[in-house]
Amino acid sequence: MEREVTLMEMLEARESRANRQRELLDRHRCPVVSFTLNIAGPVKNGPVVRRAFREGLLRLEDALAARGLRPLHQEEVDRPTGCEALWAVDGPARTVKELCAGIEDRDALGRLFDLDVLDPEGGKWDREALGLPPRPCLVCGKAGKGCASRRLHPVEEIQGKTRAILRDFFAEQDRKLLAAQGARALLYEVCTTPKPGLVDRHNNGSHKDMDVFTFLDSTAALLPYLERAAAIGQETAHMTPEETFERLREAGLGAERTMLRATGGVNTHKGAIFSLGCVLGACGRLWTPEGPCREPEEILAECGRMSAPAAEGFFAALTRENARTAGERLYVETGARGVRGEAAEGFPAVLKIGLPALKAALDQGADLEEAGTAALLALTAGTADTNLFARGGLEGQRWAARQAGALLEGGPRPDPEAVRALDRAMIQRNLSPGGCADLLAITYFLYFMWKGSVSPEGLCSARSSLER
Repeated sequence: MEREVTLMEMLEARESRANRQRELLDRHRCPVVSFTLNIAGPVKNGPVVRRAFREGLLRLEDALAARGLRPLHQEEVDRPTGCEALWAVDGPARTVKELCAGIEDRDALGRLFDLDVLDPEGGKWDREALGLPPRPCLVCGKAGKGCASRRLHPVEEIQGKTRAILRDFFAEQDRKLLAAQGARALLYEVCTTPKPGLVDRHNNGSHKDMDVFTFLDSTAALLPYLERAAAIGQETAHMTPEETFERLREAGLGAERTMLRATGGVNTHKGAIFSLGCVLGACGRLWTPEGPCREPEEILAECGRMSAPAAEGFFAALTRENARTAGERLYVETGARGVRGEAAEGFPAVLKIGLPALKAALDQGADLEEAGTAALLALTAGTADTNLFARGGLEGQRWAARQAGALLEGGPRPDPEAVRALDRAMIQRNLSPGGCADLLAITYFLYFMWKGSVSPEGLCSARSSLER
């Protein structure tokens, strides 16, 4: 689709669209909305243009629904000459034109939309009939028709402005998407029930200072940080991965303070701030205007590139004498590198254990919550969780891993009652796989992103209902 088109192709597309407009007006005897995009230059279509077109269709659909107007007919086409939509709408033409003008004037992206409204009685409605000023020039902001008729701006300048509008709009939209999916993953993690030793909807696990509501408060407070982490990745994509990681570290320290204020001093998400923040930063680095990266392997590999140098320096300086935290002591005793090592290696536990376990359970008919429990057990069985080590030493960590693994020996869907029994046993031993809970949140996030991916080529024409 992304190729140069000739003037003859554009004229033929315009004539075909005009003929189709007349057919729909005659058939339905109601206003017809003709939607195209203002794209300068010989290349009229491509992945980002299709994204903008889909956004325009969503806005049109929402605007009509808000006024109780119903499309009687909808068709969309995707051609090298551009994306086009023709909707016959059951409603007053003036009202439809007012809605369309509002879409065009809503923001910079709307400036690229061309939403004509054709009336079977009175022809094409224009903005002047509504008392609205002409649309401004894309480049200088003056009356657009004057600039266009006098060709005041080179095509290259208009194309550059168009690219900037598309990039800025989708960069912000995708930051919000990534942050929302990150928050969703944290909420799914805490709400997944049962989770042996961890806070869930049924009990507080081995924790006396927090419950599910503490996690809800924390997640709500961290939403701006999640968006900021994605933004840092976007803003530093031209820098080295290590520089992105350093920016994320600084933002993460602020997020920890935000978390503690929201929870009254309780550490609910310190590990997730590091690990999920790293993942969101990687998504930001890999972002393009065509959309966020949705491939787990690519996202996690970028995490490794970002965090490996800092992790290697940290472990190189660690000795038995200066080890302070449980994770540091675990490394000195066993070589297990905890979440720092996981990040530095591209979170192999998520890629090789968490996601496969989640998908295996889903393939066997489990719902997402049951699959999440299975993924947590698999992670507990297959990783050296520093939280388990801190609470129960090496013996406690290995005991929990054996018990979790035993529940999966019969297949990817463990017996719920057996999981609840393990929950009671871990609470009795004061064990809690908090590190694995953070890995489960990443597992959920990557699953949400992967599941939401759709081929861009199939979206524009997915609802086409051409009537020839």
